[in-house]
Amino acid sequence: MLKQTLISAVLVTAVVGGVAAPTFAREQTPRASASAQRATADKPVGKQATVAVKPAASHAPAATTMLAAEQTAVVKQYCAGCHSERGKAGGLSLAAFDATKLDAHGETTEKMIRKLRAGMMPPSGARRPEAAVLTGMAAAFEAKMDRAAALNPNPGSRPFQRLNRAEYSNAVKDLLNVDVDVTAYLPADTISHGFDNVADAQTFSPTLMDGYLRAASQISRLAVGDRQATATSTTFKIARAASQMRRVDGAPMGTRGGTSVVHTFPADGHYVFKTSLHYEPLGGLAGRNTMTAYGLTEQVEISINGERVALFDLNTRMSETDPKNSLELQTPPVQVKAGPQRVTAAFIQRLDGPVDDLLMPLENTLADVSITFGITMLPHLRDFVVQGPLDVTGVSDTPSRLKIFSCRPTSAAEEESCAAEIVNKLATQAFRGAPTAADLQDALKFYEQGRKKGGFEPGIRLAVQSILMSPRFLFRLEEQPAGIRAATFRIGEEDLASRLSFFLWGTVPDTELLRAASVGSLRTAPGLEKQVRRMLADKRAEALSTRFGSQWLRLQDLDKIFPDYLLYPQYDDTLARAMKRETELFFDSIVREDRQVTELLTADYSFVNERLAKHYGIPNVIGGAFQRVTLPPYRRGLLGQGSILTLTSVADRTSPVQRGKWVMEVLLASPPPPPPPNVPALDDSVKANEGGRLLSTRERMEEHRKNPACTSCHKVIDPLGLALENFDVTGAWRIKDNEVPVDVVGDLYDGTRMDGPAGLRAALLKHSDVFLTGFTESLMTYALGRRIEHTDMPTVRNIVREAGKSNNRMSAFVMGVVSSPAFKMGTTDSSKERRATDVAR
Repeated sequence: MLKQTLISAVLVTAVVGGVAAPTFAREQTPRASASAQRATADKPVGKQATVAVKPAASHAPAATTMLAAEQTAVVKQYCAGCHSERGKAGGLSLAAFDATKLDAHGETTEKMIRKLRAGMMPPSGARRPEAAVLTGMAAAFEAKMDRAAALNPNPGSRPFQRLNRAEYSNAVKDLLNVDVDVTAYLPADTISHGFDNVADAQTFSPTLMDGYLRAASQISRLAVGDRQATATSTTFKIARAASQMRRVDGAPMGTRGGTSVVHTFPADGHYVFKTSLHYEPLGGLAGRNTMTAYGLTEQVEISINGERVALFDLNTRMSETDPKNSLELQTPPVQVKAGPQRVTAAFIQRLDGPVDDLLMPLENTLADVSITFGITMLPHLRDFVVQGPLDVTGVSDTPSRLKIFSCRPTSAAEEESCAAEIVNKLATQAFRGAPTAADLQDALKFYEQGRKKGGFEPGIRLAVQSILMSPRFLFRLEEQPAGIRAATFRIGEEDLASRLSFFLWGTVPDTELLRAASVGSLRTAPGLEKQVRRMLADKRAEALSTRFGSQWLRLQDLDKIFPDYLLYPQYDDTLARAMKRETELFFDSIVREDRQVTELLTADYSFVNERLAKHYGIPNVIGGAFQRVTLPPYRRGLLGQGSILTLTSVADRTSPVQRGKWVMEVLLASPPPPPPPNVPALDDSVKANEGGRLLSTRERMEEHRKNPACTSCHKVIDPLGLALENFDVTGAWRIKDNEVPVDVVGDLYDGTRMDGPAGLRAALLKHSDVFLTGFTESLMTYALGRRIEHTDMPTVRNIVREAGKSNNRMSAFVMGVVSSPAFKMGTTDSSKERRATDVAR
């Protein structure tokens, strides 16, 4: 019945209503870089429009004395040669350029503004007018476009969004206090324009629908508890190349390797735990030779919340092919209480010295290589299985049950009213606003079905499941006011609260935010600012780091990089996770401390644990907890962080091209064009040695640039990446590359001389307005869940101008976004007659 209900609701949503329809298949949308769109807002910090479609006074154009005829003459003289009808450099012709008609060609004009502000055009080496002329022309173009936007305001539109993986997981956590791994149920989200929440890239397939059904069923069982639970198995895989030399996060002290996870048990009862070890090609225990050589007696410990429940002795005769002495280890049944518990399978630490030896460090353990410098072999766990319950002895009060059961009936007569109270409370938060009578009636129908079959708690479980399957939970539906005829309208208070919570927290609104919406305080500038500042101070605002910041900086690409373990034996999953966490904590500190956004480039501090500190050469950091440290000058800001430096490398060498491309796309919002067809990669086009000497990466790049098809782009991209050549593939500092002293001197595209990381930072700060504009664009893309069009650029510029009055602090950019018409307004669709809430119902 639940599946039929969901299918019906989705089909109705797709056909009618004040929302755009989800699709089962869609045309592939080309991924745009972070620079292809810019985010918007059009009010000063802490202020709010009173009429949604009326531009803010701060949209007034900047003063300029450059006349349109002069602008046209400059373009004809310095730009039209390359951008002619015949040449069309970059696919753009300016042969018919007329500065009096800028607003009629808004997209082209905004592209010109972007290049002029970045100092990229005219290109280095070409004839250029004085810098003041280019700056004045950019200002004049902006003023013209801003005036046009003021006369014809356009907040933009987007289809409605569904919850993506992360939002679904966060919402379930806030709603039911249950941590779930949604990757087991929901397919990966499509990345579009740098983010996974862009509405027009979201699909709704049968696979996704089945995933929602399975997730709702399992989550409701875990949350409420299941006295009729049957035995199931959950397997946690351990990466083959994961380090087995160090204690993993969450594991008891004195252990090494293995895995430690928080697993939610559905009921009190007996469970068994299994783990298996890697084996050699012929089936023998991998690592047995090391055990023999060192005289080690290896042991594997299984623990729950740090308390040992089983200990296994390993022996060198264990084999995958010997059923009596196999590599499969299993505990006897163990009594476990319902709810989240930390379970660990790990080795007892036996070998300490060689791991940190400065001459022969034994960093990694790999199950399928012979002993080599920097690599040792020890037994290696390959998976960990939780199976059960074999029997059910009860259901303890778990955090989720305490969250759900706001009342407990003491008699059958109290059950109906208690169920209604629970359903109303959960539905209000899940639906981001007060449920309708029909919403409550639907959920209580499912409650009645469950109660008839098993009693009060099974009824509540089925009601919870129905709420998790409701389109009002799964889709971010927004109500269009009845009878509205204007092209734009101010969205409702509850919809504004929902936009705020998903932007700043990545989850559903809390009770206080919904209360503020219900009394209308979000309509006022002070009320809106009060809630935003409260939300930024809340722990859930870490989503701006782990969700927005992580995707803006492309941290997800770190999982795709696998440095050659023979060249970089110190690199493993543990170090990679520490690198990513450093960047998340660093970005989070900018948000929480309300620091200047430009400190992302210049900050002299970061956060490291012992493992990462050793990698960076930072002394006096002990333990797995992250600590704030002061950095040496060369490692300041994002450009000195291992995550960024590693994700822009390849397996066996640094990549100045990838690093330069990342700087252009992410920090300068100006992506380079794709390479011409049939141009060979560096590894294929340039020999790695000359006269028996290995070439440095810079030398190989210089050879590659001799190809005429490569020169024009590489002379822009390469200096940005070469400035970071003091950092190797894993972000470690170096002064030589293949025994050749590293050369980090080069020229930015505007002629600015750069010398190493500090020089690159200084060059970027010279164009800080470009950096801040690109940052705002990305922030707005994430906040709105849509690509940013050229029509949004006047609002973007206004946000940057107003934030400058607040010293470019993070809160000023956030307030600019949430105060903008693009964030607070909706657009009508005359072809749809019914409201989104009617569809959801």
